[in-house]
Amino acid sequence: MTTQLDIATLNLQDALDMAVLIEKEAEERYLLFAEQLGTRYRGDAADFFTMMARNEQLHGNELAEQRRLLFGDTPSRVRANMVEYDAEAPDIGKPRRYMSPRHALEVAMESEIKAYEFYDRALAGIQDPAVRKLFEELRDEEAGHQRLLNEQKVKYPDTMEPDLEPDDDEIPSL
Repeated sequence: MTTQLDIATLNLQDALDMAVLIEKEAEERYLLFAEQLGTRYRGDAADFFTMMARNEQLHGNELAEQRRLLFGDTPSRVRANMVEYDAEAPDIGKPRRYMSPRHALEVAMESEIKAYEFYDRALAGIQDPAVRKLFEELRDEEAGHQRLLNEQKVKYPDTMEPDLEPDDDEIPSL
């Protein structure tokens, strides 16, 4: 049985490993959503979730590279089952058939807020200056992601209503 990490006792290597796993979980969740929804047209909710998966992958790769530069191939002591579940990943029950791209954006925004709050809460107990600095950077990056999503809102109609095409014969229940 593996126990949850005590964030207050993390060293920098463990903190980077944890952050990489958090990004990976979010990436995989967005890909799952895109697959569940299926692509209907360019710019639909599935397309939006695929874009979010790419962003999470890029961020995870950046963190993994930072970890590699600092610690080489030292094996990780942190496993996925030790990390807070859904620290950044959107809730598994969020996708809805025919969800609008704006609805998908709002799901992503909830996740970025959740990630910000996770890192912000964790800071209270962190003593290690390097880990503290990393968590402050991660928290601030999540705030930056929220700003980017807010800027994206103008591209999407302000509706959470189902995204139905004229030939869609079924109205989904939300």
